[in-house]
Amino acid sequence: MQLYEIEQTFKGEKVTDIKETVWAELQANKQLNTLPEQAEIAITAGSRGIENIVLILKEIVLYLKDKNYKPFIVPSMGSHGGATAEGQVEVLHHLGITEISMGVPIRSSMEVLHLGTTPDDLPVYMDKNAYEADGIIVINRVKAHTAFHGKVESGLSKMVTIGLGKQKGASFVHTQGANNMEHNIMEVSKYAIAHSPICMGLAIIENGYDQTAVIKGVTVKDWHKQEEALLKQSKDFMPSLPLSDLDVLVVEEMGKNYSGTGMDPNIIGRMRIEGVEEPTDINIARILVLDLSEPSHGNAQGIGLADFTTENFINKIDRKPTYMNAITSTFLRRVMFPMHYATEEEALEAAITSLGPEVNRDEIDLIQVPNTLHLSRLYISESALNKINKEKVDFKIIRKLELQFENGEFSNRLLAAH
Repeated sequence: MQLYEIEQTFKGEKVTDIKETVWAELQANKQLNTLPEQAEIAITAGSRGIENIVLILKEIVLYLKDKNYKPFIVPSMGSHGGATAEGQVEVLHHLGITEISMGVPIRSSMEVLHLGTTPDDLPVYMDKNAYEADGIIVINRVKAHTAFHGKVESGLSKMVTIGLGKQKGASFVHTQGANNMEHNIMEVSKYAIAHSPICMGLAIIENGYDQTAVIKGVTVKDWHKQEEALLKQSKDFMPSLPLSDLDVLVVEEMGKNYSGTGMDPNIIGRMRIEGVEEPTDINIARILVLDLSEPSHGNAQGIGLADFTTENFINKIDRKPTYMNAITSTFLRRVMFPMHYATEEEALEAAITSLGPEVNRDEIDLIQVPNTLHLSRLYISESALNKINKEKVDFKIIRKLELQFENGEFSNRLLAAH
């Protein structure tokens, strides 16, 4: 099969000075800066692979120390890390967030306090270490969620509700169903902000190249209004595939470092959540996933979004964190194993054959991507290339190549560029 390597152009504004931006946003927050000297400040740190997160957290620490505050890091990731205090510290370590790199303690515990209930009887939980601090700075990337859409999705409010809520908070919100998540996150976070020492949020937006585009302080007073505006800005920066209808999508690697669901449902157009309608604007007939990323540490959340994979992938799965993640979220279909084959070549052949006997292999619309986060460079079949709307998609052709295999594995990989 003839393929073309193309490069897409996305909106790409970028923060040029992380330190200056972080310090300016912290300095602008009156609630933070009126705390007394020696006040203990908890800083949230999640499980996502956010670009520049180590540098951003480090600058927050340095700013707080400069103000004679006593900062510490709180792992804020719901049930991730196997829902254990040690496991959550390990997740942070793999992201480069350690007591040595931060220069402050990491206080990890799954113990939460029940702060109360919302007006519609939703329980509100918060990490005990964070609640007992004099102030809390909530840090998170703002972006589209992988299970629901609303005024706030994945961002600061979710970090308050699920991240700081630990397993209890995460489990309760998810068991209410995806259709109720926006409401629950909004209401629980409102209550938590009003009844805890949260003094500000620091939102991060990334552009279509996975680079830090915005770092913005959020006040307690206008929390949800500001986050809603930031979410709209984030969605405007999101990368996308150049076609919304495909026969086959080959994803070289999936994992938690690319999306909380391994593959971003907003990119591939699949939800696989009971009671939630599947998207109609993206239609991909078959999805083949080749490998699981090392930073996922065996957590294959999202493999159920694929149709085909390899035995190599299946053998890398650590069922404990994978199942824990699925059970906590209640989205069980997302971890149901697809058909798997001994080699990548066999898996692709099965995917193509499954399209039906009438399919002309020279006219298959196929795209190969490194993962669902990095979409600027990809391989595309000639048939698919000819269907791109050039008025809506800004791209250029890099080179022509053949779809080839060596010892049953794809010869050409895009991952090397990332």
